[in-house]
Parts: sequence; C-alpha cells; structure tokens
Amino acid sequence: MPDYRYIVARAVTGEILHWNLPLSDVEFGPELGGPGSLSATLNPTFGQAMDDLLDPGNTVLYVERDSVLLWGGVIWRAEPQGPKLPIEASGFTSYLHRRYDLNGNLGGRGSYIGADPCQIIRDVWTYAQTQPDGDLKVTVDDTKSTAKKGTSKDPYVINRWDARNLGDIVDEMAGSDDGLEWSETVAWRDGHAERRIVLGAPRLGRRREDLTFTTGANVTGEPQVVLDADQYAQWVVALGSGEGAKRKLVIDGMRNRRLRLEHRLETQEKDEAKLKQRAEHDRQARQILPTLTELEVCDHPAAPIAALRVGDDVRIRLHEPHTTYDQWNRITGFTVRPGQGETSERVTLKLERTLKPSDDGKGDGKTNEPTPEG
Repeated sequence: MPDYRYIVARAVTGEILHWNLPLSDVEFGPELGGPGSLSATLNPTFGQAMDDLLDPGNTVLYVERDSVLLWGGVIWRAEPQGPKLPIEASGFTSYLHRRYDLNGNLGGRGSYIGADPCQIIRDVWTYAQTQPDGDLKVTVDDTKSTAKKGTSKDPYVINRWDARNLGDIVDEMAGSDDGLEWSETVAWRDGHAERRIVLGAPRLGRRREDLTFTTGANVTGEPQVVLDADQYAQWVVALGSGEGAKRKLVIDGMRNRRLRLEHRLETQEKDEAKLKQRAEHDRQARQILPTLTELEVCDHPAAPIAALRVGDDVRIRLHEPHTTYDQWNRITGFTVRPGQGETSERVTLKLERTLKPSDDGKGDGKTNEPTPEG
C-alpha cells in the first residue's frame, strides 16, 4: 500500500509544523479551472494536542504519496463533531476569493489595452502577494495566449471603488473567448514545497499515449457509460455574423442510416472558412453517442496515480457486460481516497469527451483538441 503523509505548514513562512498529521477518511484532488479540495478527519487521540496546528486561514496542508507531493492547499475549516475533528481545505487559488483589489488596476498595473489574460492573472497574484502579510509564495508560469483584453477605446479597467474580488478576476480571464485554462500543482524543490499555478492556452494538458485505462487492468467498480441522444445530430446548421439575408450560414451533415437529427449552432464567426470548420467539428462531436463522466481506477503501471494530470487526454477501453467503449477522454479532475485498514486506495477520474460539441449552441469558439505529447 502506498505511504501517505499529511504535512502541515505555516501559510506565509512555509515553516513545517508537523510532518505526519494523523488523518483518516481523507479525500482530495485537483480540478480544471478550480482550486480542488480536501476533506479529512483528525484522529480523536490527537485532537487537543493538534489545536495549535490546525489554524484555519493561516496554515496549509500538503498530501505526499510515496515521497511525491500530490496536492496542497489552505486549511479553511475545522468543526468538532463529538470526539472527531473534521477539517476542510482548498487549493491556493481559493485564497484569492478572500482578497480584493483595494488600490485599483491591481496596484497600478492596469488599465489594460490589448493585454494577454495570462499576464493579468500573473498580475493578480503579484498584487495579492505584494500586500503586507499576503505572500503565499505561489508562482504562475509564463504561458502566453492569443487572447486580448481591452482596446484603446475601451480599456480593461479595474476600478478602485468596485473593490473587485481577485478570484473573480481570474475566473473572468479564464473565460476569455480565445481560450485559457488553469490548474494547480505542488512539488518538492530544494527541500521546499513549490506552489504553482499552471496555465494553458488555448487549453491545458496533452494527449497521453503513455497512459491507458482498461477493463481487467486498472478499471475498478462498475463504469456508467450513458447512451444519450439528447445532443446527437448528423446535421449541423451553423450561423455566423451578419443580419437577415446577409447572415453567413453553413450546413454540414451526413447520412448514416439513423433517424435524421439536426442542431443549430449560433456563432458570430465572420470568416466562412472558419464557420465551415466549426460546423464540421460540431457535427463530428455530436455523432459520438456514448458518454462517460466518471471512472474508478486503481494504481497500475499502465497509468500510475502520480502520473495523472488535470487537462490531459487518456484512452479508455471498457469491456463490460453491457458496455463496449473505446474512446479518448479528458481528465477534468480526480479524487483520491488513500487506503485505510483493509480498504485499498481508490481514485475517481472526472471526465469529459476529448471531442465534444459546442456548449449548447452558445458559439464560444473553443474546441477541445489535445496537443501532441511532448
């Protein structure tokens, strides 16, 4: 069974307060575009002795598995329930939702004209961490995107009198039209726990040819593959920019001996060639009928738990009594339940299709194509 340690440290200084906190009923995991979370229970025997360590809002908790850090975040809640002490923690970005821009334009770093949302996210973290007692020592990678925020006529402004929530600003940047995603990682670096925000533009992750999940190998439980034709369509009617008879319209479809189903895709696309590409992409995605949103797996050489990354695309092959499934799926998060007593370690992957349709005709312009492995 893997060796887990739960390490407590001061939020600001990083000073280690306890190298192996006695926790049970642990569940933790990262997520795409969010901080991830952890819940656990402190052993009643140690409850009173640990009161000084569990200082919500001032201490962080790391999860280490076989000497590799898997997760880290801020402890926010400890609520006694009889002899037990349940605790809750969230990833480091949850801190930004408890901070505000009190100076305007992130301390003079804006206003922004043609700014990369990735840079604005970096500015948010820089602003938060340069304020007194605000340094979590979180680093943000140097990824660049093609998206732009603000124009000379309409700059992107963060007004001081609005006191904008810093976490909301990050969420807004991640919603940029040209695509931007983020997640969190932790790792040991020179004896210190590195806290890092990973950015991806237009998306995070890559296709993982080195990882597979297969019935009889590392798939456990009973996979729930749903056959739902609600979004199925062989014909897509894509609408672009313009009004009336001048509005661009592209129809993409094919016959496949099934009942004809159509979908209307609303966009503001000006380029007809790009509109055709989007119509074809949406039609191909809508012709995939099976959907898998969760999968319980175990540690295995075909896909070691420590190798899982949010945003990556993995191949899943299922041969169940009522299911034959062989598709690429994207990991949007996962939950780990460490082994305890006779209970073995369990991991639940949160999944979405690698090739997925546009969001119900909203026409956001994003696709979910993975980058090659590199």
